[in-house]
Amino acid sequence: MEIEMKFCESKFSSAGCRRNPRGSQRASVLVIVMLIAFGLISIALYFAHSMTFELRASDNRASGMVTEQAIEGAARYVSYMLATYATNGVMPTNNEFACAAVPIGDAHFWLIGRDPSGTSSSDPYFGLMDEASKLNLNKANTNVLSYLPNMTLDFADAIVDWRGTNSTMSLNYSSLGYATKEAPFETVDELRLVYGAAMDLLVGNDIDQNGVLDANEQNVNSSGQWDPGLFEYVTVYTREPNFHSDGTLLTNVNSASEADLEALFQNAGVSDASGLATRLYDNMHAISAMPRNSTSGMMDFCVRCKNAGMSSSDFAKIADDITTSTNAYIYGRVNVNTASVPVLEALFMGLNVDQQTASGAAQSLLTYREQNPNNLVSIAWVIDALGTTSSVVNALATGDYVTTRSFQFTADIAAIGPYGRGYRRVKFIFDTSNGAPKIIYRQDLTRLGWALGEKVRETWVTQRSNG
Repeated sequence: MEIEMKFCESKFSSAGCRRNPRGSQRASVLVIVMLIAFGLISIALYFAHSMTFELRASDNRASGMVTEQAIEGAARYVSYMLATYATNGVMPTNNEFACAAVPIGDAHFWLIGRDPSGTSSSDPYFGLMDEASKLNLNKANTNVLSYLPNMTLDFADAIVDWRGTNSTMSLNYSSLGYATKEAPFETVDELRLVYGAAMDLLVGNDIDQNGVLDANEQNVNSSGQWDPGLFEYVTVYTREPNFHSDGTLLTNVNSASEADLEALFQNAGVSDASGLATRLYDNMHAISAMPRNSTSGMMDFCVRCKNAGMSSSDFAKIADDITTSTNAYIYGRVNVNTASVPVLEALFMGLNVDQQTASGAAQSLLTYREQNPNNLVSIAWVIDALGTTSSVVNALATGDYVTTRSFQFTADIAAIGPYGRGYRRVKFIFDTSNGAPKIIYRQDLTRLGWALGEKVRETWVTQRSNG
């Protein structure tokens, strides 16, 4: 009996340990199917994710193409605007054209400019920039250049040496892999090649060169202010035609006869034309009609006209019809109607005016032109603002340094496409000195990053992307 029970227990125990072979196979198949299903789902999700990225990338590329075409359209718009409003060297004002959030199809563009009042702001100013408001690298001497903000005397010397036809400084350009140019600057960016150039000297803390201190830009001097570099104050493009827009010559006051001056004054409607012509001619010539005391420039002649009794309004009537030079073009004049305080200070101090007087005169000119915008038609307003006995006026009268006309303009165009995408930025320089506006320089600045400020980002990018 005991043996039989043990046998039964052993029999039942063995039976309980057996597994159904068909059940095991089904479980294995299920696992494999689930793994395959998971694999297919993963592949599907991967491709779906990739297609989402590709769709976004395609959308961005399409927006970029729209924006690029918008910039081309903006350049044509600026060209038309200059042809319409920038006649005879006049600087167009912002109330004559649109310069912010201008629509072109589904895109919009802005013209990044500079506030003529020099007021600091956290948001960019929009408008054209006047190249004549800057110092010409090919004309300014070491003394003038050395007084620009952050400039060093060594670098000012290096600039003049770079453009000079006979290098006199022993600068080690061989260590940089090239030689000094010994020819005029062709672009402002060429300053990067001058010995001693550094980015903090050239661009200051304005890395994206938009005229404001952005949140991502370092506040080097802890003032919280925009601190630009040399790029902001210099140019190579200032060229003023020494003839009328129809090609006829201006009246050269140094070689004009007394009768020529009288006819000029009478035709322009100047008061006491005969008396003024006589007094001015006698001031500039001897009885033998040989040059005795020729004028050195337009400011010099303007001072003589004022001393002879001519009013500023009468001088404005002849200012666009006279010259003191025989050259076809005059290079390097600074437009006192648009120049910034630092540029004016450097110009005055470079003419041996002391710093205090130069700074006071520059600020006085800025204040005068803000309060008297309708009086800026000729350089006579400078004398009205500072006085005929001003040391600055006397210094400017020693040469041909200033003007109130401009013929080269910068359009720094930034644009975005549909839904605030496809940001692009291109800088154009237009020349109107031969009549019709012509693009003489083009530079893509997209690499510098967003330059339209936080307000534009919030309005045109964040809101529209979310909407």
